[in-house]
Amino acid sequence: MSHKLEGRINSLVDTLIDDYSHDRTIDKTVAFDHPDKEKVIGIIHRLRNIIYPGYYKNDRFKLYTVRSNIAVQLEDIIHNLSQQIKVVLRYNPKYENAPQCDIEATAEELTFAFLEKLPKIRDYIATDVEAAFLGDPAAFNKEEIIFSYPGLFAILVNRIAHELHLLGVPLIPRIMTEHAHSVTGIDIHPGASIGKYFFIDHGTGIVIGETTEIGDNVKIYQGVTLGALSTRGGQLLKNRKRHPTIEDNVTIYSGASILGGETVIGRDSVIGGNAFITKSVPAGARVSIKNPELRFNFKSETPVQQTELPQDETWFYII
Repeated sequence: MSHKLEGRINSLVDTLIDDYSHDRTIDKTVAFDHPDKEKVIGIIHRLRNIIYPGYYKNDRFKLYTVRSNIAVQLEDIIHNLSQQIKVVLRYNPKYENAPQCDIEATAEELTFAFLEKLPKIRDYIATDVEAAFLGDPAAFNKEEIIFSYPGLFAILVNRIAHELHLLGVPLIPRIMTEHAHSVTGIDIHPGASIGKYFFIDHGTGIVIGETTEIGDNVKIYQGVTLGALSTRGGQLLKNRKRHPTIEDNVTIYSGASILGGETVIGRDSVIGGNAFITKSVPAGARVSIKNPELRFNFKSETPVQQTELPQDETWFYII
């Protein structure tokens, strides 16, 4: 390396070191005091192996029993999850200055409290697979759903992250759901509460906000937003119910937006495509927007017989 190049590099280093001295959030330089995103994603995959024991496995093992496989995977999850929880507990003011031994004990207890929820998560996921199969005539079998449906993966990650969220674990639940968001295009906040038999069809562009409550047997198509009326209040809106409640047996078609913490979609309702809703809907209602006018133009150089087109009274759209 030439002296000139070395000098330029040293000058850049000095500039950056000086730039780190402004005490902004991005200026933190203490290593290893933040969660490891790749390890959190790895935890998701190992949990998936346990939730679907006959579908995913650890390829390092050629011969194993179900018991030995689960034991090895649990040991890995316990080690890595407790380590990550130890790191993120420092973000909670309660533990900011706590002794390390207390942090370690709390992280271990939270890890086991979460893992004890796995039978519950598996119970809910079993109903989600069933809902997807019964609700999608394009599904060849349930194995196809488990291996390939992005909606099911997003729901799985949310159910994992939601249990950690309920236990008060910071950061990790959001890292998990944002990973699912990046993979599937489906954005579900870990705070959202979702009942059994939940089916996301297609899924791309769905947004489900933090305080959303969803009942059982709900079906949602692509592009649906369950959001807040406004977030201009920023942090002042924290811990308020900002997102809608969707009761049992509701279907929401593509492109619909349902907004507001006081908005309740009553059970057995159907929300048509592209509807924009900011007020509650009574049980059993069918909500639609007025059909837009369709116009047909025909090129004169390629004349065709022009007949009056029938008016379709169907107001919702099935994809």
